Amino acid sequence: MSSHAETQTTQQPANKKKKRKSALILLTLLFVIIAVAYGIYWFLVLRHVEETDDAYVAGNQVQIMAQVSGSVTKVWVDNTDFVKKGDVLVTLDATDAQQSFEKAQTALASSVRQTRQQMINSKQLQANIDVQRTALAQAQSDYNRRVPLGSANLIGREELQHAKDAVASAQAQLDVAIQQYNANQAVVLNTPLERQPAVQQAATEVRNAWLALQRTKIVSPITGYVSRRAVQVGAQISPTTALMAIVPSTDLWVDANFKETQLAHMRIGQPATVVSDIYGSSVKYTGKVVGLDMGTGSAFSLLPAQNATGNWIKVVQRLPVRISLDPQQIATHPLRIGLSTLVTVDTSNRDGSMLADQTRTTPVYESNAREIDLEPANKLIDQIVQANAG
Repeated sequence: MSSHAETQTTQQPANKKKKRKSALILLTLLFVIIAVAYGIYWFLVLRHVEETDDAYVAGNQVQIMAQVSGSVTKVWVDNTDFVKKGDVLVTLDATDAQQSFEKAQTALASSVRQTRQQMINSKQLQANIDVQRTALAQAQSDYNRRVPLGSANLIGREELQHAKDAVASAQAQLDVAIQQYNANQAVVLNTPLERQPAVQQAATEVRNAWLALQRTKIVSPITGYVSRRAVQVGAQISPTTALMAIVPSTDLWVDANFKETQLAHMRIGQPATVVSDIYGSSVKYTGKVVGLDMGTGSAFSLLPAQNATGNWIKVVQRLPVRISLDPQQIATHPLRIGLSTLVTVDTSNRDGSMLADQTRTTPVYESNAREIDLEPANKLIDQIVQANAG
């Protein structure tokens, strides 16, 4: 082997060692840069972010129950159907309610006539008082004329006594007439016919019967989708029977169950990002923290943990945190109750409070779909009163 070849052979390992050393230095620098970048990113961003995948979509489930008892004749909806506020869901047999309504109308008419008769009796009794007063005056006049005659012995004492007894009898009859009038007047007073207690009570029964008849049609209090329908045609139901549930597609929120070690810097009002498994990371919902529950899931469970028994193992607890969602995003990408989500909360802004400190001044939810206008019933009552008042 020549000297030139030996020199090349010696230089090749040296070059490889030099290149390996340079590569290791570059690789080390790269890892150092990544570590520093991650440290800066953690300090600026990640330390202010709390994340959990133990989070699920929640919403209102409005239980539908009847307001009156009855037999089901028609079921108008089924699971997954869309219904609007005020739509009829179930129809009950209205035969009994109709009979009760007609009976109440008859009772009102009878009450009006009886009360009217009592009011007429007051006038009759008043006239009787006038008659008895006239009779008393006549008896008193006859007696007064007979007193001088009796003193002059022109008439017998028996006739004078009869005249005196006639005065006493007329006075008694007047007293009776006055008491009869007062007794009748205590019932009717000077109240108009339509405001008499008996008439008003009968009118109330008419309204109740009319309401019961209207409530044989069970309507939806809100707009939403039918779920968990249990009612069947022919079933005998009562006001305590759960018929179905209506789930609105709006006003949904997320219950995120964060570990207790993640809650130190969590405040009401902090922004949150929600990713649902149904749409994946391509759809991100924006929301905010609206409240932290007052107890963990285990504290409110049916069988809470009994740690004082001595057989104890510490388990990190989770606290439900309510996250509100943007209604517009929910309308664009509808969610369902119970869907799994990934929730990320930015805790950098800690100006808010951990507990709500203001009371609500308006209802959280309300519906007037089941409010029934009594104007038709009131008109019917007025017609019955006028027709039987004479």
